[in-house]
Amino acid sequence: MSKRIEVLKTYKTYIGGKFPRSESDRTYQVKDPKGNHIANACRCTRKDVRDAVVAARSAFGGWSGRSAYNRGQVLYRIAEILEGRKDQFIHEIEQFGIKQKNAAAEVETSVDRLIYYAGWTDKISQVFSTVNPVASSHFNFSAPEPTGVVGILAPDTSPLLSVVSLIAPVIAGGNTCVVLSGEKYPLPAVSFGEVIHASDVPGGVVNILTGFKDEMADHLSSHMDVNSVFNTLTDESTKKLIDENASISVKRVYHYPMNDWLDQSHENPYIINEFLEIKTTWHPIGD
Repeated sequence: MSKRIEVLKTYKTYIGGKFPRSESDRTYQVKDPKGNHIANACRCTRKDVRDAVVAARSAFGGWSGRSAYNRGQVLYRIAEILEGRKDQFIHEIEQFGIKQKNAAAEVETSVDRLIYYAGWTDKISQVFSTVNPVASSHFNFSAPEPTGVVGILAPDTSPLLSVVSLIAPVIAGGNTCVVLSGEKYPLPAVSFGEVIHASDVPGGVVNILTGFKDEMADHLSSHMDVNSVFNTLTDESTKKLIDENASISVKRVYHYPMNDWLDQSHENPYIINEFLEIKTTWHPIGD
């Protein structure tokens, strides 16, 4: 009997609450550190970015309009489902040469990080809002509101935890997002899309793409309907490209200084605040 050829999974994208293939039908091989072919991932294009941004924009009104408490409940639900699928994610992370103990720590920290940001959703307004003293007979209030659609460029390191650490503060503040996962190790990020799908997150709030960063960083940062870019890519030429693209439509860009993703410094309400706009309201005193 001939040796059986294993059927390798093709990991699809996650756009608008569905799992389509790239419109180009192109894929690329995902390999382990020894060079073994372990899966296929979609090689997304500019059209996939456009589709994902349309889905994110369509979902923005409903998601930002929910109560902060409800968004916290949804984030907690994501954590619950991720906890239940812990073994699957540990296995996927191990495929990339990470020891089981470290893979388990990454998954467990991902769950804890989601719960951390779930707890901040209904507190962020209290921390960053203010009543302003003014000389005229008015009440003057400043309160944070979500920025809109955020483009996220994830690193290759800590393929699950980095994606969770980037998505959680963005959606906790009421934004929607389009995520470009790590190029080398995208599998945990795409599987996290399945967790998102199984939770109470409305379709389009989180969209996850895979592909080559030298193509996709330009497409995502230049899209005119992306309001902000959350970037972890460290190469100077890519950072310059993102800044130049963002300047055309006046996007807010946050180049996030990476370090150990297990570090608790990634649990910080000021990361949520990076993707909020301050709205000031004047109201006359009296009848």
